[in-house]
Amino acid sequence: MAPGGNRGWLLRLVIAFGFAQGAVSMARPAVSYRALALGADERAIGVIAGAYALLPLFAAVPLGRRADHGRCAPLLPVGVVLISGGCALSGLADSLGAMGLWSGVTGLGHLCFVIGAQSLVARQSAPHEQDRNFGHFTIGASLGQLVGPIAAGALVGGPDRAGASALALLVAGAGAAVACASLWRIEHPAPAASRTAPGERVPVGRILRARGVPGGILISLAVLSATDVLTAYLPVVGEHRGIAPSVVGLLLSLRAAATIACRLVLTPLLRLSGRTVLLTVTCLLAAVLCAGVAVPVPVWALAPMLAVLGFCLGVGQPLSMTTVVQAAPAGARSTALALRLTGNRLGQVAAPAAAGLVAGAAGVAAPFVMLGALLLLSSGVALRSPAGPAGERPATGDAARPRPPRRTAR
Repeated sequence: MAPGGNRGWLLRLVIAFGFAQGAVSMARPAVSYRALALGADERAIGVIAGAYALLPLFAAVPLGRRADHGRCAPLLPVGVVLISGGCALSGLADSLGAMGLWSGVTGLGHLCFVIGAQSLVARQSAPHEQDRNFGHFTIGASLGQLVGPIAAGALVGGPDRAGASALALLVAGAGAAVACASLWRIEHPAPAASRTAPGERVPVGRILRARGVPGGILISLAVLSATDVLTAYLPVVGEHRGIAPSVVGLLLSLRAAATIACRLVLTPLLRLSGRTVLLTVTCLLAAVLCAGVAVPVPVWALAPMLAVLGFCLGVGQPLSMTTVVQAAPAGARSTALALRLTGNRLGQVAAPAAAGLVAGAAGVAAPFVMLGALLLLSSGVALRSPAGPAGERPATGDAARPRPPRRTAR
């Protein structure tokens, strides 16, 4: 089926991604609680958490190459199996070394699933549909990120942290397995001309030199870093300002809900402004709001700030996917998406570490100023990013709508 046809596959992909992301979001805090129950200190927990992001880095580009030169769909069940197995075996592990190993397996599974899914969206969407379809696709991630931590907290709460965290990880593994139920016939047969021959590999350096690819990677890294550090450090800020943990949880849920709302209305926003303007404005506003979190404002003011911040952060991920896909060489789009995910994983390792150093030196609110500066830089990069594929009209806004044929004089 040609790109732009029936979108039933997209709905099934969103559902599968919701279950897979929900399992990962449930497992990550449960892994920390399980490691604490096994006697881990803060450094050991950091190593175990880092294994999730670091180990898959070596597999990202090979997996992208595989998607460029073959089918995308097989990566999805492989990713689900690795996520499910990594979660379940983490719950059964009785040593910190095993916890680190299975955390890395879970991260590798998530990487497999996301590379396959993003490549599928890029391949089966017409150019003018990519912004919308990537926006809908990331709704699955937002739903998983919203539900997963709540489910983990509900199961882990109680005196027996070791048993409860093991149960949470087993439940996460079972939840991930459910994703396989919606992966049937998800990839449409593609013409042979749309795939590159196995020997025709575009060098990574050429991909990274393509105008728009580095910018898309930086925007994605900045937005994801802001989301991760906000989730990690808002409880610390709340502790210093006397905000109850239950209120902090509601504030984080409000941020996640606003991100989902943003992606539901992404298409009309793109029609109004276009991708470049929307990315630039939302990154700039997010920079101001991130820095504003460092100011000791009351909770009634913090809530709308976080809601607007969540809305702005919801724009960056889907639109950076489209930016990278449309800027990359035709035979290396999946590899370019894999490089974007590599940047994300590096950000997930570096941003919390940098935030910890900044917080230790200048106070717990300082990381939000650091994030504001990073988002401000990404706003400038977004302003210079191409609005569509090279040599084509922009794929958003007025240019995305078909125009009537010109009448010729007779």
